Amino acid sequence: MVFEDIQYDDILFEAAVGRGTFGVVFKAVWRGKDVAIKTIESDAERNAFLVELRQLSRVSHPNIVKLYGSCDDPVCLVMEYAECGSLYNLLHSADPLPHYTAAHAMSWCLQCADGVAYLHNMKPKALIHRDLKPPNLLLVARGTVLKICDFGTACDIQTYMTNNKGSAAWMAPEVFEGSNYSEKCDVFSWSIILWEVITRRKPFEEIGGSAFCIMWAVHRGTRPPLIKDLPEPIETLMTRCWDKEPSQRPSMSEVRDTMGSLMKYFPGSDEPLNLPHQSSSSNRSGSSSATSTGSCADETIHSNRSDDAKHRSASGGEETLQNTENRIPLQPRTPKARWAAVSRTSSLESQSSAHFSSSVNTCSQSELRMTISPTGTEGSESPVPSVYLKLDHQLQPLAPCPNSHESMMVFEQHIRMAQDYLRVQSEIAHLLNRKEELMAELEQEQKEQQTSSRLIQEHNKLLEDNSSLSAVCQDLRSRLSLIQSQNQPYS
Repeated sequence: MVFEDIQYDDILFEAAVGRGTFGVVFKAVWRGKDVAIKTIESDAERNAFLVELRQLSRVSHPNIVKLYGSCDDPVCLVMEYAECGSLYNLLHSADPLPHYTAAHAMSWCLQCADGVAYLHNMKPKALIHRDLKPPNLLLVARGTVLKICDFGTACDIQTYMTNNKGSAAWMAPEVFEGSNYSEKCDVFSWSIILWEVITRRKPFEEIGGSAFCIMWAVHRGTRPPLIKDLPEPIETLMTRCWDKEPSQRPSMSEVRDTMGSLMKYFPGSDEPLNLPHQSSSSNRSGSSSATSTGSCADETIHSNRSDDAKHRSASGGEETLQNTENRIPLQPRTPKARWAAVSRTSSLESQSSAHFSSSVNTCSQSELRMTISPTGTEGSESPVPSVYLKLDHQLQPLAPCPNSHESMMVFEQHIRMAQDYLRVQSEIAHLLNRKEELMAELEQEQKEQQTSSRLIQEHNKLLEDNSSLSAVCQDLRSRLSLIQSQNQPYS
């Protein structure tokens, strides 16, 4: 892709509109067209800037944001401007939340898969994005075209990194576990995005707490709840992609091809969305969208969904696709029968039943409650078991508000984590004791080896002395015989 060295004076800045992996993003005009200017605020951000400049200069794909050029003084990137903002804002933060169909949701995920598959198949060096999430997926053309942005964390596929980039809700477990990881981490992130655009819910929002709570849950096998009435081929693809083992996940090329075959059941993805504050006649209508809105993390932006949009069915916490104001309207554009039509696709069903398996491994609330003792210390009623009250004050689970379901969920999670903490501490103590025993045995063995070595040396010395004495004795005997022969009288 050809890009230019752009003169800073040729850029007409309009407004700051967001943040990316580094720096502030501005809307501006360059050569008569809207552009996004990504700047850096400190020398510490220069590395991320150089990464994004290097990676974007290599790519050219309709589903990846374009890089027009860069400025040297001051340092900044001049990029394609996305007038419709990020997918995250459309899903959760727009006011009012716009309607979209299942066709739009499937199309966005297909376009994302197409762009990532392109990155993974680049020659001579492929790329891993490492930070796929809706804040880094931009929309243009009235919300019908998706573009991937924010390459500040991208790396060559040959480089197996161990640092924790990305955002917790979409991050593959091998990334935050510190393991070596490959391009399959992008496949995991894609599956969470698929779940998010279908349900229009933030992934793992029911867990609450810090990013560590989400990472801990994902590490233990927790995944978003399965979606009621979702066609089996889509569910199978989704669960394959978030498999714990990266080797069991499909390649992004396979994901793209599967999604492409399913899109024939979802016509209408090219119908423009009715977006708030978005003019149909001009792309320069005062939109406040940005090339990247990476600061819109899952823990800081809250959508105003209705209560029934948060409803889950009782069977395993599965999410129901409802025709609510803030959900994907399945009627009349995408009737529920169309989901069933996809499920009846014989080739995909046979493939899924023969080769695919779900890796969802969630803990039910009843299982969590079984770990809670109702009696605290000194016979007083307390939801916190006495064993946990002996922990360090900062590690003790706080008593929940009994009238708050969310508080109880957090409390139960803390109890579970405290259990694991005590178990790990017990294992550590056991291993330390075993280590001391082995060290004592090793020390005793070394002493015995030293004693044996000393005895062997002494034995060898005695053997040498014996040999020397034997030689002296033999010499003396020879001399004695000679003397005796000389002293005999001549016969």
